[in-house]
Amino acid sequence: MSDQPGEEQTAEVRQRRVPDSPEEKKHLKAPERDDVRPTSDESDMDALMQDDDRLERLTKSIPQDKGSLGEFADSMLESLPPRWRNWVVRGLFTVIMISTFTFIVNRGATWLMFLVFLIQFKCFQEIISIGLAVYRLYDFPWFRALSWYFLLTSNYFFFGESLIDYWGIVLKKDNFLHFLVAYHRLVSFALYCIGFVSFVLSLRKGYYMRQFSLVRIIFKSKVHKSFSQFAWTHLTLLLIVSQSFFIIQNIFQGLIWFLAPVAMIICCDVMSYMFGFFWGKTPLIKLSPKKTWEGFIGGAFSTVIFGILLSLALYNRPFFVCPVQHYQTDSSNCTIPLAFQLQDYPVPRPFSFIYKILRKEPAVQLCPFVFHSIALSLFASILGPFGGFFASGFKRAFKIKDFGDVIPGHGGLMDRFDCQLLMGTFVMVYIHSFIRVPDASKLIKQIMTLEPNEQLDIFNLLKSELSKTGLL
Repeated sequence: MSDQPGEEQTAEVRQRRVPDSPEEKKHLKAPERDDVRPTSDESDMDALMQDDDRLERLTKSIPQDKGSLGEFADSMLESLPPRWRNWVVRGLFTVIMISTFTFIVNRGATWLMFLVFLIQFKCFQEIISIGLAVYRLYDFPWFRALSWYFLLTSNYFFFGESLIDYWGIVLKKDNFLHFLVAYHRLVSFALYCIGFVSFVLSLRKGYYMRQFSLVRIIFKSKVHKSFSQFAWTHLTLLLIVSQSFFIIQNIFQGLIWFLAPVAMIICCDVMSYMFGFFWGKTPLIKLSPKKTWEGFIGGAFSTVIFGILLSLALYNRPFFVCPVQHYQTDSSNCTIPLAFQLQDYPVPRPFSFIYKILRKEPAVQLCPFVFHSIALSLFASILGPFGGFFASGFKRAFKIKDFGDVIPGHGGLMDRFDCQLLMGTFVMVYIHSFIRVPDASKLIKQIMTLEPNEQLDIFNLLKSELSKTGLL
């Protein structure tokens, strides 16, 4: 057989050319096939479209705040315009929350830690409820149980050692629950492995992609994405448990490191709302249409002033400024940390000229915490609100207005503590960067766990160094 193509083959090849003119492209048609089948993505999309109505109903089952105070109170406020009615309800419950918070702060560190755990559990429940509403669409097993199990194991990992040490001091018991302290990380890892194995056993055939990776959810013909069961729970733990851990670590450094940042966030929220309510006209960010530049700037200015006044009011009170463990050991003889001791600061020019006229030393006495409070208040008022913007974007992704309805006029607890997401971490980083010094009692406790020959080596080394510096 010849290798050269025949005349018919040559003619056919000549006809196989790319159409040049638009008219030729317009009349060019794809070959018709009777066996064309939808792809797996198309079938998956059709199935999700059918679940649209059911998913929307499940998401609407999440309770939303209506600002109701009961029939009697609602009847008294029904004559007010909706805007002013909301203002009254929010103002009333703001006063109630601040009063309750003040009472708990005055009860001490133990009450505050219980409050942090209570808020943590409720915020976790509100976020998990959103995920539960989504996953009910596919009837995934063990979602709620595994979520709460991982919450408990995470709390044990984060808080186990520090809380055991704290309660050992409060109860005045040496080696309190020593086994859990000595093998804390091993116990934590074992508990996590149990949860991990349980998740693997909960996997359902036909739903692996949805349980492992991103799940495509349809809301009104628009594709949104929500994390898988495993990722949803772990992201919630990262946002909630880690923040509460940092907040409790701040409490251990002194109640003021908890009270001041939280009070600054509250002040920023209240004053931003007040400035925005009365003078707000310029929108700030699309994620929160009600937020205005007037409220943002007014809240920031008010928070800085409030932070300075609060620091001046609390700097000389051992109950607030002493580390918790030192205060629990000897409340009447607590050493005030350097950040709260008065120091002389020279008055800069030209203000020092006034002191020279009055024949006074051009210096003022302030504690360093006043300057620390300015840094904290600036963060609370400038970057803190972005925690709220993040929460607003999260709620918009699921077409909900609030995380819950536990606080009339405000929504859920997560709606009120969204701005605390960044604040707790910042305060912890700030303390470790500029404030905290090594705790001698903890260092001695760690040394006492070493072998006798290692303890002697440390003693000889320390003796040698102290001799070189002239202290011995």
